[in-house]
Amino acid sequence: MNDLSQAEWLRLIRAVFPVLEQDRALGIIVDLPKRAEEDHPAWRRRRRLAAGWHAMLAPQAAQLGLQEVALFAYENVGLNNADLPTTWLRIAAALPDTSESLSQYGELLEAEQIFCSYQLFLAPTEHSATAPLKVNGKKYGFRAATMPGFHVDMIPALRVDYEQVFQRLLLLKEKLDNAERAEIVFTVDRRRECAMVFDLRHRQATVSSGRFLKAGEVGNLPSGETYIVPYEGEKEEPSATEGILPVQVSESLLYYTIKRNRARSVAGEGEAVRQEAERLEREPAYGNMAELGFGVLADFGIAPIGEILLDEKLGFHVGFGRSDHFGGFVGAGQFSAPAQMVHLDRIYVPACQPRVSVQELALIYDDGRRERVIHQDRYTLFARPRPGLA
Repeated sequence: MNDLSQAEWLRLIRAVFPVLEQDRALGIIVDLPKRAEEDHPAWRRRRRLAAGWHAMLAPQAAQLGLQEVALFAYENVGLNNADLPTTWLRIAAALPDTSESLSQYGELLEAEQIFCSYQLFLAPTEHSATAPLKVNGKKYGFRAATMPGFHVDMIPALRVDYEQVFQRLLLLKEKLDNAERAEIVFTVDRRRECAMVFDLRHRQATVSSGRFLKAGEVGNLPSGETYIVPYEGEKEEPSATEGILPVQVSESLLYYTIKRNRARSVAGEGEAVRQEAERLEREPAYGNMAELGFGVLADFGIAPIGEILLDEKLGFHVGFGRSDHFGGFVGAGQFSAPAQMVHLDRIYVPACQPRVSVQELALIYDDGRRERVIHQDRYTLFARPRPGLA
């Protein structure tokens, strides 16, 4: 099936946005290419999906306890997580193909007015709107599920039981919040071992569950990860994150030497080694160990599709670069220019990095206790999930 049925959409909206007294209206948001030549098929399909969701949900607003479901469009901002335009178009009929002559297609409204009038948002956009919606969600109190790069291959991930997902992520958060460090043994090509220690002191984990329970909460959908920023050494004591981190890039293996939470050098195979070495020299902040992410959707039968929005939610991953949007301390000030700022996830599930395996990941607590969380790429904490959508 290429989309959710009406009944599935209603169940999903209720699971993602449990009813709050303030809820009156849901806005579905898309961004438009400025000109036809910058458009592409995946972007067009995503906009058609969004228009179809609006057509399906608008007549059912009352079943969701809402007064209306509206569709909005704005001119794309060209970068992920850049500030959004101040004027948006409320779609009265068909979506325009580009942002040229927007006023001919509906009513132009101030974004601030929309944020004040709508309490729920779905944002299947080309360029991620997560960061600006997070900022405005806190300011105006709305909830939003951001879906950058969404396409039909992600539909199965919307059918999982997000209540089960939520309970797993809460358990992971409890473990990570109490851990002092994570010790990981990777195996490469089933023979070479690499060890990493990640310093988890002075940090709390964050649940990204695809369920937004409180006013002001904003995050990705599909979702399903708990993440934590390793200690980056911003206090007087240095970070104890260190070791050798293996990463498979295409067919090549790279080995990053990590000291004090930074990739200091890289060795390995092929042209990718030279490119990564140059990148680390040019932008040292790119080598920051910015995230340990624990996705759980693989256990629910979801497979990778080559899109980070989904693939990072499948299993364990390590983020390089920017961390300030996750609660860390590395951001624009540490990069040579805002346009060079990056957060890049390396995803350790067999389908994404078949030559690299997480042989064991254990958490170490302040009392010396050691608890294994992953063994041979599989979580050891959870029972088998029940089938079905919440």
